[in-house]
Amino acid sequence: MAETLPLPGFVDAHCHAFQRALRGRGGGTDFWAWRELMLGEAESQTAASVRREYVHVYRELRAAGYTVVGEFHYLGFDEALAVVEAAEEAGIRIVVLLAAYGRGGLTRFRQKSAAEYLRQVEDLRGRGIAVGLAPHSVRACTADWLQEIGRYAAAERLPLHVHADEQPREIEECLVEHGVRPIELLDRTGCLSERTTVVHATHADGAELDLVARAGARICACPTTEANLGDGFLPVERVCKRSIGICIGSDSNVRIDPLEELRELEGIARRQSGRRNVISTETLLCFGADEGAGALGLEQWDDVEVDLAHPSLRGVEDVFEGLIAGCSADVFV
Repeated sequence: MAETLPLPGFVDAHCHAFQRALRGRGGGTDFWAWRELMLGEAESQTAASVRREYVHVYRELRAAGYTVVGEFHYLGFDEALAVVEAAEEAGIRIVVLLAAYGRGGLTRFRQKSAAEYLRQVEDLRGRGIAVGLAPHSVRACTADWLQEIGRYAAAERLPLHVHADEQPREIEECLVEHGVRPIELLDRTGCLSERTTVVHATHADGAELDLVARAGARICACPTTEANLGDGFLPVERVCKRSIGICIGSDSNVRIDPLEELRELEGIARRQSGRRNVISTETLLCFGADEGAGALGLEQWDDVEVDLAHPSLRGVEDVFEGLIAGCSADVFV
């Protein structure tokens, strides 16, 4: 029997499983052109297709070393139930991050009110499904919606995940509508706390990062997706200097490999700072597992096994350094 080493399983804190179908499709010259392609794919989804296709994505996640997935879901309530069934079949633990969508996007994404959205959350919770609050973005939710969702998250002590500062246009539109930047609006509306995870934050400024740090919130980085979509770079060193927790997400699933996400984080930090070893290997592995579990409100989750006989580890003295520096997800068994 091959020798293996157990590690805490990696946690995919931000996943849109249906977007796996877009892998290998060009999608235009910028994020907004890609978004139109993505919306077309979303429109085609049904509960049956979600149940059928997500199980393959979740098996791919599981094979890559992820043992938990946070599915940021905005395709509809019946589809959310299908998501849970797919995860159960694939053998991966799931937290459904049910998206609140009040405007924009597709009609099928939207709830009529924040109250209706919270009723959907209650329905899922009543079925024993692990749930987090997910106001999609400041584009999709008005300030009133954010306030109501923020109050509920605080009262129920639930995770709250939200896209913010992914694209400059999003920031410009928020400034026009609200006079503040997206993370500032989240803070103003009670959506920023120690249970909050801000997804992307690639264009967050120093004042916004200070708010995240003060609240004890986390940032979910999705480097392979952010590279694919031209989202920019998370200011990794500035985030780490503020002791802000970072977790990772496969997001659009253009690649499914937690080691690549972590390697990219360190690579970004090195390019930005001109230094090596900006983030320790121990910290990177913590980002990949513990911080993701914390973002989803979990205290326990399954381990993953490293194949110590894998060719990519041949001659490597420090297994952990070797994992981050030179291994892909096929090192896990």
